[in-house]
Amino acid sequence: MQYIALPDDKTRRLSFYLAMEEYVARRLNTDDDLFFMWQVKPTVIFGRNQLIEAEVNLEFCRERGIETYRRKSGGGCVYADMSNIMFSYITRDEQVNFTFNRYINMIALMLCKLGIDAKTSGRNDILIRGARNEEQEDWRKVSGNAFYHIPGHSIVHGTMLYDTCMENMVGAITPSDAKLVSKGVKSVRQHIALLKDHIGLSIGEFKSFVRRNLCNREIVLNADDIAAIGEIEREYLSEEFIYGRNPAYTTVRRRRIEGVGELEVRMEVKGNTIRSLNLMGDYFLVGDLDNAILKPLRGTTLNRESLEKVLPDRLDDTILNLRRDDFIGLLIS
Repeated sequence: MQYIALPDDKTRRLSFYLAMEEYVARRLNTDDDLFFMWQVKPTVIFGRNQLIEAEVNLEFCRERGIETYRRKSGGGCVYADMSNIMFSYITRDEQVNFTFNRYINMIALMLCKLGIDAKTSGRNDILIRGARNEEQEDWRKVSGNAFYHIPGHSIVHGTMLYDTCMENMVGAITPSDAKLVSKGVKSVRQHIALLKDHIGLSIGEFKSFVRRNLCNREIVLNADDIAAIGEIEREYLSEEFIYGRNPAYTTVRRRRIEGVGELEVRMEVKGNTIRSLNLMGDYFLVGDLDNAILKPLRGTTLNRESLEKVLPDRLDDTILNLRRDDFIGLLIS
């Protein structure tokens, strides 16, 4: 695997690194898998299909100088700062689900080489083991990951919690009342692990270890590459991309589906017919949402028989782990 290096040590905004992933996938002519690490000033990044006002405490972020960006992958809201590390992995393998599982297992194995008990869990997490007692083992989240596909490539990116500002992490996505933030910090701290508590390496030493263990060659980008990345970045900075467009809707259906995530369907329904709809949430896309699910539903009567006729038998080809019966149950609930 080749490491993608920048020609300088500047700290750039998060949107640059998202654009860099796309540039590397679309423009670098290599069959090798590619990888790079990055860090940002305090930032919240939310998923492709999430509503910013529902996920991000914008007032808290403005008060603390925390930037906010949308990414093109699914999944939930994430806080990042200079005390944790972001990983980006790009491969020509187009089997997104397989690629994603291969990547998170590769990162878990890399942590095991440091003497850490690590394993993958759920849809997208890497856990490490803390204290053990007679009743249960204490596994805590150290990394969350997300993925998306562009023609010819799959892109996976994720966090590695070396350390972080817990107050910012909690306050950026919850009410800013001091008491609520305090309670939230204590609650979240019981479920996440900070890597610094489990290894004797500084953050710089850990990054060097990751690079040595995952990569055997290097590509250094030049000034022309940086300029081209800046052009791609413009989309990530547009208000339309960050805030999205919310069409009129008359009906909302919301449910958490095990193994899939939070789903929220917003529909404009007239005479029991679906006129328009959008699907929000922290789910992971592995196919073409619009053509496979949304377009067939427009103009369809909102009852089980009609929905079964227009929806494909396999929805997990489009949304990870989603079964058709569960989705229809959500629509008509």
